[in-house]
Amino acid sequence: MTSLKSHIEHSLLKSDADKDAILQLCKEAMEAELWGVCVPPYHVKSAKQYFKEHKAKQKISTVIGFPMGYHAVSAKVEEIKKAAQDGADEMDIVMNIAALKSGDMAVLRNDIHSTVTACHLQSKKAKIIIETSALTEAEKESACALCVEASADFVKTSTGFHSEGAQLEDIRLMRRILPKQIKIKASGGIKEADFAKALLEAGAERLGTSSGLKLIQDEA
Repeated sequence: MTSLKSHIEHSLLKSDADKDAILQLCKEAMEAELWGVCVPPYHVKSAKQYFKEHKAKQKISTVIGFPMGYHAVSAKVEEIKKAAQDGADEMDIVMNIAALKSGDMAVLRNDIHSTVTACHLQSKKAKIIIETSALTEAEKESACALCVEASADFVKTSTGFHSEGAQLEDIRLMRRILPKQIKIKASGGIKEADFAKALLEAGAERLGTSSGLKLIQDEA
């Protein structure tokens, strides 16, 4: 297996994270040669400027409709446009979980299709967060099916703000359902290198974690 480094999105999504904390996150990701960072939309421009000034290859993910997902689709689309303008490479979009729990599949389908399309129109990758710990197995399957229908680039397990984060059984289920071209991002509670490796072996491609430096230290 390849090193964990290339799979890690060094993440800081706390509401009180200031610019200095984000720049430190970027510095750590660059020096540790991680895939990149995942930061709030407000901080995308600062992260982009930092990487540009340092001629760094690291990428930037940001979050859309975060963390609850019940925002109006039009608001999510505007968030995507602004994040793209500010320099984000990938968008981690919380789907409308409330619509799925209510059985309102038309609203959910529109939510996923519209946000994925908005990303692709900006030549950005769309990751749909389905919040696995809030869903039944049947709901996970339905959410994944809509992500396939919409041609999402990734399906992501969790926001990290719910009761549980990434679980091996969810990664295995998602990998069984999703075609190879749709990748999986595991997120939430990834604090040990052995668990991170197990998630990759189960089918995850990307790891969202605030413990990126610890993971690569443990791996070494």
